Amino acid sequence: MSTKVLPRVSADGSDLAPLRREVRAFIAEQRAAKTFTPVVDSWGNGWSPAFSRELARRGWVGMTIPATYGGAGGTFLERFAVTGELLAAGAPVSAHWVADRQIAPSLLRHGSPEQCARFLPPIARAEEFWAIGMSEPGSGSDLASVRTRAERVDGGWEISGTKLWTSGAHAAHFFIVLARTAPLDGQHRHRGLSQFIVPLQAPGITISPILNMSGEHHFNEVVLERAFVAEDMLLGTDGDGWKQVTSELGFERSGPERVLSTFVLLSRAVEECGSGSVPTDPRLGALIARIAALHGMSHSVAHTLARGENAEVAAALVKLLGTQTEGDVVDVVGELTSEIDPAVSQALRDHLREGVMARPGFTIRGGTSQVLSGVVARGLGMR
Repeated sequence: MSTKVLPRVSADGSDLAPLRREVRAFIAEQRAAKTFTPVVDSWGNGWSPAFSRELARRGWVGMTIPATYGGAGGTFLERFAVTGELLAAGAPVSAHWVADRQIAPSLLRHGSPEQCARFLPPIARAEEFWAIGMSEPGSGSDLASVRTRAERVDGGWEISGTKLWTSGAHAAHFFIVLARTAPLDGQHRHRGLSQFIVPLQAPGITISPILNMSGEHHFNEVVLERAFVAEDMLLGTDGDGWKQVTSELGFERSGPERVLSTFVLLSRAVEECGSGSVPTDPRLGALIARIAALHGMSHSVAHTLARGENAEVAAALVKLLGTQTEGDVVDVVGELTSEIDPAVSQALRDHLREGVMARPGFTIRGGTSQVLSGVVARGLGMR
């Protein structure tokens, strides 16, 4: 079994401590001003353009975007420190999250100079928000089976197909669509895929809500019917979509959001152990230890990405173990509060409800646990 695909766990550098203190002070100010209420899964459920713009004003959106394109020109490790603090506090960051985490690095790696100049500055200002068009009905995490088609027409492409579970599409401005530009080849399913930048308000696009069990709207079905995109909206190289997508998944799967989605729930439960409204239980300590270890692994992947190295397998492992832990937080706190003491705070009750509602999606978004188990097994030479 090879371990070369796994990064060494590294401690957070002391040089990031001042930045973390600055973010914590900002969060405390915002909490005191009641500009936001902490929520579980805040990078998925906490949509607040105003909060995102305030972060951008402080240079905390687009941190890894070069100053040439309006960003802070910072490092992935600085972004890791800022986002970790925001997620741990349950701050509403979902409006800019996809653009900041995934779209900006993709544009910098695969985009043309014109695309970077057009799209990166408004991302850094938190003025334009993005979604991802990967999953499809019948495809799920098996992206090689994508059937959305892009056909060449005069001046560009026409795209037809359906994308499913597209988070934030109803409120975003653009999304990146993975589509076939060549017929599906059963022997080489990864070939003939390309990525396109598509305005979500373009003619031929219909967005329909997918409501969760509590009636909340985060996911969408996006149907494209001969939606036209100009030639210059092809991202990267025609036919290289699979290679581009897999390079992006390291950003999508490895961040602190795969570890800290339910941290506000765990933190609140531990606080209320002190008052006796939540019984003490060794499983709470075990969860804290797991989160600390996974946070270290996630930080190490950030090191790997900062060096421009492939982190596909390590990112898959962080996502696989991280989302399992996040779900376990919901289960354990739910068991401990199954007979809720009247002294339990309304905040804890709200966080538990949010966690229960969000839990089914943890092991699906960003790749199902089954698919990720296969990625890790192959990467480690186990099959």
